[in-house]
Amino acid sequence: MSSEDVNASDLALIRRCRDGDVEAFGHLVTRHQDRLYGTLVHMLGSLEEARDVSQDAFVLAFRKLSTFRGDSAFYSWLFRIAYNAAMTRRRKERRRRHASLDAVKEQSGAEPADDRDGSDPGDSLHSQERQAIVQQALGELAEIYRTPLVLKEIEGLQYDEIAEVVGCPIGTVRSRIHRARKEMKEKLARTLKSEVEGFSDSP
Repeated sequence: MSSEDVNASDLALIRRCRDGDVEAFGHLVTRHQDRLYGTLVHMLGSLEEARDVSQDAFVLAFRKLSTFRGDSAFYSWLFRIAYNAAMTRRRKERRRRHASLDAVKEQSGAEPADDRDGSDPGDSLHSQERQAIVQQALGELAEIYRTPLVLKEIEGLQYDEIAEVVGCPIGTVRSRIHRARKEMKEKLARTLKSEVEGFSDSP
């Protein structure tokens, strides 16, 4: 099914939803949930968070369906809702972490230990591990660079569509994607070089 056919089918389902056919929205969920979840995993770097955000997005989309004007594809509209939901969750999480850090500092007078896993990647350079390396590098990008890169490289959105999703000018989107690609290239070059050197030095 072409993108034009999908859009036309989505619009038909939306009309049915507005006429009271709740089951039609279930078809929209089935059609788009895997794509949305997969993109959110790359964007957020967390399976659990991606699942929660995608669920939140569909609930919000159902509630806001009357506001969908059809100016863009339903999926683009849905993803903007998911993006905003993800950013809201991230802001709440940052506030919660700051509050927790402040409480720890007051009690101990010291910075809490960094509990991130610093284990080295495995020696093998098989494709699955390479994918893990790419995902790790992607997760290390600042959010403002990671999101437009994911939307461009994984979702295949146009610059104007990305600008609409993230709410910034096209020129800014282009600049951020250019910087994200550069950072990814540098990170992967360093990581893969380290992996090869470690493999070569192993007994």
